[in-house]
Amino acid sequence: MTEYNAAHIQVLEGPAIVRKRPGMYIGSTGARGLHQLLYEALEVAAEAVLLGRAGRIDVTLTADGGARVSHDGHPDASLPEQLTRFWAPPRQTGSRVHLSPFGTSLFTVSALSARLTVEEHRDGVIVRHAYARGEQLTPPTEAGATDRTGTSLTLHPDPEIFETVAFDHPTLADRLRELALLNREFDFTLTDERTTPPRTERLHHPAGPIDFTTHLGGDPTDTLTVLAEDARMGGTLDLALSWTGRGGVHCYANSRRTSDGTHLTGFREGLRAALLPRLGRHALRALLTELTAVVSIKLDDPNYEGCTREMLGNHPVHACTAEAVQHAVETWLAEHPQRAAELAGA
Repeated sequence: MTEYNAAHIQVLEGPAIVRKRPGMYIGSTGARGLHQLLYEALEVAAEAVLLGRAGRIDVTLTADGGARVSHDGHPDASLPEQLTRFWAPPRQTGSRVHLSPFGTSLFTVSALSARLTVEEHRDGVIVRHAYARGEQLTPPTEAGATDRTGTSLTLHPDPEIFETVAFDHPTLADRLRELALLNREFDFTLTDERTTPPRTERLHHPAGPIDFTTHLGGDPTDTLTVLAEDARMGGTLDLALSWTGRGGVHCYANSRRTSDGTHLTGFREGLRAALLPRLGRHALRALLTELTAVVSIKLDDPNYEGCTREMLGNHPVHACTAEAVQHAVETWLAEHPQRAAELAGA
């Protein structure tokens, strides 16, 4: 039997922490992990928009196989530290958007990129700096004059880490569309320079979840909405419910898709409490198979549970969601008596 002692312990530091076990930080080294790497970079721009520091986000799949995320907000002076230090202080919270279940953000992006370049426009000057596999290649250096503000981060995933380094346009477009449907503030452009000519699309949905239910097959003229802030749960419920479409119920917590959780159980409880006395069990059962709903919770401190962290566990969310849904549905039925009678006869 081989003796195990301190000499067998491997101490990892810096980028090696991430590069040794990339699946711990982005989920996998396949296509899903590749796109998660880009979402980690996107989260920084998304936070800038939701915190009122930027207005637009441009995502570009570059002709040489990289991906660029740009926003028009003022650059963050701590970027070099975030890109080279695993223990860098966390960014300001409060945006209520989580594009990653892992929370490691830019250091992971830097460590798993063969090349990463940053271009900042601030105070009339263009500043560039570059990184490779988590190490800084060139420090922030002035590279000309500018009359705008903004930050661009261009990454090239490391083929030594990933099974594929080819980003999939439909996968990225679907996720950006989902984010725009959940967050009225987001105004994305997605450009693919790998095609001839390059193709560009804008993803912006100022109506929010009501556009989402329509996208899923619901009728926008037969839809109720809820937008309610509740201090008891430290967050906001943003909901759209269409009585038709058979699209099912889609739940999100801080813009992350969740398979279950207290927001879903609260939605179901509130819906039943409002509908059962008016429709009866048979009509209610039939109606539940017809509806299309998007339930989006945005919390200051979400608690994700389960081995894949796809279940929302915040207990106050259940009661807050149930109460808000029950009140909204009861009010809608009272204001639409003819439609309520039709639903009762479903």
